[in-house]
Amino acid sequence: MSKTVKLKKGLDIRLVGAASKVKTNAKTPQMVSMKPSDFHGMTPKMLVKEGQEVKAGTIIFQDKYNEPIKFSSPVSGKVEKIVRGEKRRILEVLISTSQDQQFEPSDVKSVESMSNDEVKATMLASGLWPFVKQRPLDIVANPINEPKAIFVSTFDSSPLAPDFNYVLEEEGEAFNAGMDALKKLTSGKVHLTLNGKSSAATTFTNVKGVEVNTFTGKHPAGNVGTHIHHIDPVNKGEFVWTVNAQDVAIIGRYFLTGKYNAKRTIALTGSEIKDPQYIDTIIGANVADLLDGQLTSDNVRVISGNVLTGDKIAQDGYLGFYHNQITVIPEGNELKFVLTKGWLGLGFDKFSNSRLFPTFLTGNKKFRLDTNTNGEERAFVVTGELEKVFPFDILPMQLAKAAITDDIDGMENLGIYEVAPEDFALCEYVCTTKINIQDKIRKGLDLIGEECM
Repeated sequence: MSKTVKLKKGLDIRLVGAASKVKTNAKTPQMVSMKPSDFHGMTPKMLVKEGQEVKAGTIIFQDKYNEPIKFSSPVSGKVEKIVRGEKRRILEVLISTSQDQQFEPSDVKSVESMSNDEVKATMLASGLWPFVKQRPLDIVANPINEPKAIFVSTFDSSPLAPDFNYVLEEEGEAFNAGMDALKKLTSGKVHLTLNGKSSAATTFTNVKGVEVNTFTGKHPAGNVGTHIHHIDPVNKGEFVWTVNAQDVAIIGRYFLTGKYNAKRTIALTGSEIKDPQYIDTIIGANVADLLDGQLTSDNVRVISGNVLTGDKIAQDGYLGFYHNQITVIPEGNELKFVLTKGWLGLGFDKFSNSRLFPTFLTGNKKFRLDTNTNGEERAFVVTGELEKVFPFDILPMQLAKAAITDDIDGMENLGIYEVAPEDFALCEYVCTTKINIQDKIRKGLDLIGEECM
């Protein structure tokens, strides 16, 4: 039965630099990168060598400890370099693109005529499987597990996030095909979550055979973890799979055409972008061309993803595998005069989740915020701030403390199985102790994975 959930807790961080609804088709990037670090806990086993020619959809590495899970090249071209770090750990695989894009040939039947096992086998063999993630642990789903449900969120409530209604408005056929494939992967329900604040695109409303749920409220209303918690929570021994809305369309395009088409529309956002907009590009694309002529200054931080959960990258870095936006904000390394911009300033240019600054009276004013945390890590004290932005029936501070102290029993009792680091991004933002809570939760999940699963 469908649900309508209205969240009372959360926080919308209002930033300058939202993408206007103008879409540019970027030229094919000269270089793309596949980074094993995008797939937490995965150890890659290389299947190609430097100098080898590949096509879009060619398998370039697989999970060393779960070999059915394979990872495909998003473009055709040549493997330029396999970048290694300490102990020959693979950091990234750089692939230069060819002018004429070629795809690995594939004979794919219609989803309707395929069995559940055939759909799973096709997704594994083609390199589509990494788009499917699992709770608990927030990792690439293990195909041998049986999920009790699959969740797809059609909106993102994080700061400056792209509007999937706009991004996927012309992808109805591919999205439907992708959802049909996901329905074959579980005997349980497939949940499609809509944004209660706006009308959903026909791309989403025309999907049949799924349970449609609606969420309204502040961020993290769009987080799939929030949806799972309020609709079908994860208990020990259970699994729920999740897929990003754009990745559903990529899966659908493969089943419609037999081609691994890794096209992705990203939002180029942030206060330091001259013309924030949407850009059609490729997974793993080099961002240098996308940022060319767009930066207002050189003293900026480029983030693959959003400001709460994204990864810091160089100005010639690469788009993350799961990211749908690039955000550019000021680097917070400049000294601030104590009486104007410092801690004695009136704070008319500062965003506050409390009533510390008068800007709480300004309604919908948007802010140009930098990366300065305005303090350093200190003792973890009880403030009550985390609970105000955490719309789960879970005690966030107590769970974070259990993760910090490697308290396995405490983490299990406090709900570690149904959370991911991104669910604690707002807690990290409002926490007065400046502790990297997402990192602590990630380490806690890793410990649970090693000891309890």
